[in-house]
Amino acid sequence: MAAPTFLHRLLAVWLLSCAAHAQLSTTFYSASCPNLEAIVRAGMNKAIRNERRVGASLLRLFFHDCFVQGCDGSVLLDAGGEKQAAPNNGSIRGFGVIDAIKASVEAACPGVVSCADILALTARDGTFLLGGPTWRVPLGRRDSTTASRALANVNLPPPTAGLATLISLFGRQGLSPAEMTALSGAHTIGLAQCLNFNARIYRDANIDPSFAALRRRTCPSSGNANLAPIDVQTPSAFDAAYYRNLLAKRGLFHSDQALFDGGSEDALVRQYGANPALFRTDFAKAMVKMGNIHPLTGSAGEIRANCHVVNS
Repeated sequence: MAAPTFLHRLLAVWLLSCAAHAQLSTTFYSASCPNLEAIVRAGMNKAIRNERRVGASLLRLFFHDCFVQGCDGSVLLDAGGEKQAAPNNGSIRGFGVIDAIKASVEAACPGVVSCADILALTARDGTFLLGGPTWRVPLGRRDSTTASRALANVNLPPPTAGLATLISLFGRQGLSPAEMTALSGAHTIGLAQCLNFNARIYRDANIDPSFAALRRRTCPSSGNANLAPIDVQTPSAFDAAYYRNLLAKRGLFHSDQALFDGGSEDALVRQYGANPALFRTDFAKAMVKMGNIHPLTGSAGEIRANCHVVNS
């Protein structure tokens, strides 16, 4: 048997450190910061009015946070290299919105609410304000004092992933294939850089030719950061059009179309495309479960005063 690599040891330490954690609660701040959710919703209303895309950006930011060390706000730290990991570098955004909301929360409840919890609430509110479902967000996360470029590079699903890889990466976080398929519906909103889908529109066979031709107009066969909507039908509305796109072979990423390509998730994709209410319900449930991935609670971590840096 090969000797364990540094990365294997890193993963083992991380899993052991997260083996036990306290229960999160939807009423965690009811006494210490009773107006928290109203403050976050007001900040998100302002942000969405200014730029609808930021709702998708913050939903993605929460996903990228939870898949690396758990939902601990590590993705917000400037140090540690997580922001510069391949899946994040030059593409994750929305930090200014988090900063503005954090400032408002600190003014009302200084030193009480974590950046990790604020990020969780912005993901929920951004989804809702773009027409998606809402859900009760369990709270009580604390902020990490470290970030991990290495874990970001191995835990975050790449846009080139096939179905087996996706199932494995989501399974690593305790999420089932069905929950993976529901969470992938987040791609009903937002924009993507050409460099993340040019291989699909130039090389994949399971793609609608007219859709490939449309995307090729602004996306060359290699490189390029030009943006395109992930959902070609309703890119700024949270709905089930994403799944109908997959049925028509109009998934933008290879990893999107992998959900409907003769594999185990085909039936569920058909269900979601035909029954948006079912998708909304399953998405909300899966978001709550994802938000419970290895949070820091109790005396672990800290409550950062500035979401970008650990407390001095």
